[in-house]
Amino acid sequence: MLPKAEVLTGRVTTIDQDRKVATVSPLVGEAYELPFDYLVIALGAVSRTFPIPGLAEQGIGMKGVEEAIGLRNHVLEQLDKADSTTDEEIRRKALTFVFVGGGFAGAETIGEVEDMARDAAKYYKNVSREDMRFILVDAADKILPEVGPKLGKYGKEHLEGRGVEVYLSTSMDSCVDGHVVLKNGLEVDSSTIVWTAGVKPNPALARYGLPLGPRGHVDCEPTLQVKGTDYIWAAGDNAQVPDLVGRKAGNENAWCPPNAQHALRQARVLGDNVVSGMRGFPQKDYSHANKGAVAGLGLHKGVAMIVMGKMKIKLKGRLAWYMHRGYHGLAMPTWNRKIRVFADWTLGMFLKREVVSLGAIETPREEFYEAAKPAPVAAAPKEKTEEKAKAS
Repeated sequence: MLPKAEVLTGRVTTIDQDRKVATVSPLVGEAYELPFDYLVIALGAVSRTFPIPGLAEQGIGMKGVEEAIGLRNHVLEQLDKADSTTDEEIRRKALTFVFVGGGFAGAETIGEVEDMARDAAKYYKNVSREDMRFILVDAADKILPEVGPKLGKYGKEHLEGRGVEVYLSTSMDSCVDGHVVLKNGLEVDSSTIVWTAGVKPNPALARYGLPLGPRGHVDCEPTLQVKGTDYIWAAGDNAQVPDLVGRKAGNENAWCPPNAQHALRQARVLGDNVVSGMRGFPQKDYSHANKGAVAGLGLHKGVAMIVMGKMKIKLKGRLAWYMHRGYHGLAMPTWNRKIRVFADWTLGMFLKREVVSLGAIETPREEFYEAAKPAPVAAAPKEKTEEKAKAS
């Protein structure tokens, strides 16, 4: 995507705004200074967590593609484990799946995982969907708030109709060693605890000397320029950008939410404003009216709210799922990636779902190491050792 750009892999540890120098720590070697004329802050967000006992050791995030692939393999491994044992306690723990967070990430993830596990169970002799337990927990009183109360209620009823237990207005107190304790008193043992309870700006921002908002976002003008500067811009999940449309409607404290709909459009305005700043032209304000929201709840299942002017079109089921797939497919960068994604989805309409676990991908060298490591040296018999000692 960036054939004319020089891409450096490393971490920016500090930024000296007076000297206009960033300190970069590469993957290998010593840190070095990198001078700049203009700076764009787009570090995105990380999972927002709380100091819950056991969460760091047991939790699985859903912020990146790597985590999604890892979760898929992990769930299929749990089915393998349950199919190969007769220990009921192990089976129960392996087939209990707990998801914390009922926003887009949580509802979509549990919908997709339940759908995949239901389909995969057909290939296991000793595992059925009835053996599995799916639990969705959220501290709010509803799920999918982004699509409105009616579609959110439909999403909850839809998941419950598929056997998902939904617990609202509650939270998780602990999950030490996979023993999940909820605020409402429910206790279960689970090998799969997925954390999707929101995001927060990348904590590295605190080291850069930038003006930050109350939640750690970079404080920006409507032009996406960082407040107090004329050479730094920010956008996306790490930026606090005024929502001009919301403020015109009377909400003086409206800010752009951290979602792809805003981030993609902010990027275009930011790019134009950087060029304008280089050439001495005036900056353009970022303004975007919400176009709605779409969510997938598994294969051929979803909800969608499309905003067209003052009219809101609400869809559910297969049509909403097509809207969801179409929107995200078109959002893929480059035509190369778009074609590959749509081709894969099209083949998926005619071919069976792939349900083979690739769990070894997490530790690909383990098998080779076991084969190649030196054999342990056998200890000399005690009698012979004593004889050698006497002889000497």
